[in-house]
Amino acid sequence: MTIDKDDLLNSIIESLDRIQYIKLEDIPNIDLYMDQVTTFMDKKLKSATRNPGDDKILTKTMINNYAKNDLLPPPEKKKYSKEHILLLIFIYYYKGILTINDIQTLLNPLTEHFFRNDEFGLGEVYKEVFGLEKEQVDVLKEDVINKYHISRDTFERAPDEDREFLQLFSFICMLSFDVYVKKLLIEKMVDSLGKAVEETKKEGKKEKSNEEKNK
Repeated sequence: MTIDKDDLLNSIIESLDRIQYIKLEDIPNIDLYMDQVTTFMDKKLKSATRNPGDDKILTKTMINNYAKNDLLPPPEKKKYSKEHILLLIFIYYYKGILTINDIQTLLNPLTEHFFRNDEFGLGEVYKEVFGLEKEQVDVLKEDVINKYHISRDTFERAPDEDREFLQLFSFICMLSFDVYVKKLLIEKMVDSLGKAVEETKKEGKKEKSNEEKNK
């Protein structure tokens, strides 16, 4: 097996450069029909997919399923607002690593507090979070390059004909372990959030019950 080391690393870095997020100002300020929403998402995010010619960013079925699972507030007169699109973008990024229930736990408080909030809305949340994108991509590049060079120093005693494959396997393992650990951390934080939300609901019910008793 022959692997061009420089081509591999350059290809990885180029793929990171292709990662882009939808800027807040790029989202139309007018409400869109479902077809317009899927077309917009496809246009903005498809270049970063594994198979741009075949992969679907968003479909009508997906949108309907998100609404059924309470991930997305219902549209108004079959039209979706800018805030709907912001939620769909969050869902798009989360669905590759989290379950529907986890995404629901994470997004429900966001929707409850910031959807159609004129003082501090979803746009502010989105802008703050994704404003860190460029810095994080640069950090990620350094980390990937570092792991790549570490992998090139592994399996020095392996047979010559197997060394390159094993070094590539080592590189993939390091990246996979990184993803695995971060996924565990995210799940733990989501679980903590879910418990906190449930406790808040219980406290709210207690207060309401006490108020009714004191009337």
